[in-house]
Amino acid sequence: MTKVHFVGAGPGDPELITFKGYQLLQAADIVIYAGSLVNPELLSYCSKDCKILNSASMNLTEIIDEMEQGVRANKEVVRLQTGDFSIYGSIREQIEELKKRSIDFTCTPGVSSFLGAASSLGVEYTVPEISQSVIITRMAGRTPVPEKESLRSFAQHQTSMVIFLSIQGIGQVVEELVAGGYQLTTPVAVIYKATWPEEKKIISTLENITEKIAEADITKTALIMVGEFLGDEFNYSKLYDANFKHEYRDVISNE
Repeated sequence: MTKVHFVGAGPGDPELITFKGYQLLQAADIVIYAGSLVNPELLSYCSKDCKILNSASMNLTEIIDEMEQGVRANKEVVRLQTGDFSIYGSIREQIEELKKRSIDFTCTPGVSSFLGAASSLGVEYTVPEISQSVIITRMAGRTPVPEKESLRSFAQHQTSMVIFLSIQGIGQVVEELVAGGYQLTTPVAVIYKATWPEEKKIISTLENITEKIAEADITKTALIMVGEFLGDEFNYSKLYDANFKHEYRDVISNE
């Protein structure tokens, strides 16, 4: 019996899918993709005989039923998820249902949109003496967030932050971040559909970002990036410093 293959589609650019993900799409008999969140150009990698289903109009049971029917018929089934499914990918409930039905599966990671966004801006989340940690989170909405993981509590760390699924509440996001400790002058970037052809980048500060987002009419499919890592002047990494390399070499030789 064949397996169900969960594949991360990447952030949008069809060339940013992994080679393994590309091969799985080519070999697939059935592909169930995550609606408008996945660039439809990726489906051009499928064979002309591949059955393609848009999961936007399907519930969980319908998705699992299609997977099971395909696997029982000895067909290769690909579940194409946006970005990398390990971050807000909603695959856990799918996997639990597959286990109940004794259906095997594989997982092939993808490039997350928070990585695509950083590349689009040409920034590094972990800048020496500025930030060495990244918080990936979301604002509470229809799906609640534990109180200990609120934006306000995370803001106390003053580190690099990427906020998913929250652009529709940008005003509240700013209020919570400032209440938690970020200054109004803290740099903010909002990336709409990172790496897609229609990508938009809004660069501002916490003080002005709400107004700029309203002007740009961005209400969905955008990431909010917050922190001094977006600033212009840093004490950069010593990795390429000649003295640092010499000292590092001495340490290694002494060991």
